[in-house]
Amino acid sequence: MEQDWIFGLLGGLLIGTGGAIFLLANGRIMGASGIIGGLVDGSGHSDAAERLVFLAGVAALPVLLMPLFGSVDTHVTDNIPVLIAAGLLVGFGTRLANGCTSGHGVCGMSRLSLRGIIASVTYILAGGIGVIIFRHLLGVI
Repeated sequence: MEQDWIFGLLGGLLIGTGGAIFLLANGRIMGASGIIGGLVDGSGHSDAAERLVFLAGVAALPVLLMPLFGSVDTHVTDNIPVLIAAGLLVGFGTRLANGCTSGHGVCGMSRLSLRGIIASVTYILAGGIGVIIFRHLLGVI
């Protein structure tokens, strides 16, 4: 039986725990796009160190967990133009929705935020449509 689902479960638990700790410690929602955006546009310069530590933790935790789980096949495409296009679309979408999946999906939905619920449903639908188009119709991923 495939057990890849366990990685999704563990990842979700880690993100949810991180969001709860961030909210309890700072009184603010943990939205990764807002944390990065504040560094990029300068609006978060007063707490830049905290933002950088958060982002370092996001980058370092998978590396630290690798000895426990070994390698995990992420099924990421080798097609560099597709990766660039995907990154740009995600960036555009987070700006359009005023947040990302960690802000709307994890923190917003857990607070029963209508905006978070609508944004999360939209993310899921857009992802499903993207898979249909790019994998099944165009065959690029």
